[in-house]
Amino acid sequence: MRAAAAAALVMGAGAADAQVDPLAAAFGAREDVEQASLSPDGTKLAFLRPNGGQGSAIMTLDLTQPDAKPVGIAAADGKPERLSNCRWVGNTRLMCTIYGIVRVDNEIAYSSRIVALDADGKRVKGMPMPRGFGVALSSGAVIDWNPGIENSVLMMRQQLETIESGSMIGERTGGYRIDRVDTVSLKASPVERVDPAAREYYSDGQGRIRVIGRAVVDNASGYDRPGRQYFYRKPGENGWLPLSETTPDGAGFDPYGVDGAANLAYGLRRNDGRIAAYTMALDGSGKETLVFAHPEVDVSGFERIGRRGRIVGVSYVTDRRQVKYFDPALEKLAASLAKALPATPLIRFIDSSEDENLMLLWAGADASPGRYFLFDRRARKLEALLDDRPQLGEVKLAAMKPVTYPAADGTRIPGYLTLPPGKDSVRGLPALVMPHGGPGARDEWGFDWLAQFFAAKGYAVLQPNFRGSTGYGDAWFQKNGFKGWRTAIGDVNDAGKWLVAEGADAGRLGVFGWSYGGYAALQSAVVDPDLFKAIVAVAPVTDLSRLRGEGEMFSNYRIMRDFIGSGPHLIEGSPARYPDRFKAPVLMFHGDLDRNVSVAHAKAMQSKLAGAGKRSELVVYEGLDHYLEDGSARTAMLGKASAFLAASMPGK
Repeated sequence: MRAAAAAALVMGAGAADAQVDPLAAAFGAREDVEQASLSPDGTKLAFLRPNGGQGSAIMTLDLTQPDAKPVGIAAADGKPERLSNCRWVGNTRLMCTIYGIVRVDNEIAYSSRIVALDADGKRVKGMPMPRGFGVALSSGAVIDWNPGIENSVLMMRQQLETIESGSMIGERTGGYRIDRVDTVSLKASPVERVDPAAREYYSDGQGRIRVIGRAVVDNASGYDRPGRQYFYRKPGENGWLPLSETTPDGAGFDPYGVDGAANLAYGLRRNDGRIAAYTMALDGSGKETLVFAHPEVDVSGFERIGRRGRIVGVSYVTDRRQVKYFDPALEKLAASLAKALPATPLIRFIDSSEDENLMLLWAGADASPGRYFLFDRRARKLEALLDDRPQLGEVKLAAMKPVTYPAADGTRIPGYLTLPPGKDSVRGLPALVMPHGGPGARDEWGFDWLAQFFAAKGYAVLQPNFRGSTGYGDAWFQKNGFKGWRTAIGDVNDAGKWLVAEGADAGRLGVFGWSYGGYAALQSAVVDPDLFKAIVAVAPVTDLSRLRGEGEMFSNYRIMRDFIGSGPHLIEGSPARYPDRFKAPVLMFHGDLDRNVSVAHAKAMQSKLAGAGKRSELVVYEGLDHYLEDGSARTAMLGKASAFLAASMPGK
């Protein structure tokens, strides 16, 4: 019997294996089009395109020229500056967020700044940061992209107040103010005075704040309590009136947006154990109206369109994502587009011109990464623009099939099965169970780069929506996947047992997970050490007590603390506490700037496994966060994981 080996590697952000796996490179590449936005007049498209590592370039495309190509107007190299959320503030001007994640005095700090620039990349202006003695982490957030003045926006910005302590004078955050900012001159005009407790502001899309959400702060600790208190104002009035209150158990009307013309707020609240969509009148009557509820699943959110963010419907997920449009014309349009694009039935309206005649839409499917189109409603013309993942154009992709399987207690667990192209059964195949992250999340039908990569490598991939997943109502969510880890992990392991019962090769059964999914992959071995023959965990939680303590520096610590809970499950549900239970080899990946789950989790797990003489390896990516948004790093990760699985589960 060979001696067990343990190792830890550290790789740079762009490091990759000497021989690159072509499939790993194709699937590991970042999306070619990110955060697309249409100018108000519909003549120009802006989007972000990967520019090496974590870098991105701001691209613009002239839609009036049939043969025009995207043009890069600015870029950030990702070391550490990165780009996000580029949108039009006028027909010739854009606003983007530059952000970075760095380590300062052994703490991970996030800082962002909003900049504005013309469509040709000129007249770049950065929004001023709050001035003070401390470190300002943000220049603000845009809450209304169209206050009725070209090239102006409404911004929520930090207000600093002076404090004195003996001979020392300093500043602290005194809340947020709302300013109308001219993105050319940077002149700011106050719109709302500071409300120290306000955390959320909702505009009517025309420059008027109609709803605010105030945090409920524990004066003793300074932490935010779960829940919010919401207030509204009537048209033409300035005073705030009580609207609703959300509670720690999720009850209460939770506003998401305002329709100024109809004088109402859209929001979500629980209805018979599931999340449903409601409206609340803003005229003083307090009238609340149910607008949509599904008998089996939760409403997951609202659909918006255009620069004003007009709410036009709600989305929910059964086997597939569906949209119920409030606007009859859009509902009819969506149905006709689905017929025109039968191979890509997932249709999303991404943006529109100001008059909503020109529509930017995205269409995709399980075996289609997606494509962007421009639709002219008056001319009834549909024009293809850009592909999300052009590097997969020649790769045969696999179908994703909704399935259910039995848990140990007989409950039918929903999930998705992706088989290698050309296969119609799991019989004789190597297989992977791939639990999702969260745990407050769920998988859904559509293109998944991880599942598709492993299917292309010959694996049957099962993605279970175990109990503790969101989207199926309170009874399914139960206590959440941490407090109720026994049920959640039991469902994950039962997914593996079902694959074997269906004919998959029991000797080549592995588990792969990211974030909570990485936790589930590791904890599955604590529960049943003989089930999975290889374990891959990306950015995993490994110790619930450590996770609970990591949020103490944040204002939402009390919320996170209560979500994770206290009691024996903090020990019993932590894989790092049970290294002796592991029989299968373990491969872990983690970014060293991960603020969601610190790299200390993976390092502790690696140390414990090595100390117990288990086969394990940890790859740490320098300069990367929880999502490893670097094409080279993802390529290396996929290639190494594939080789690890093949070597650990060689079969007969």
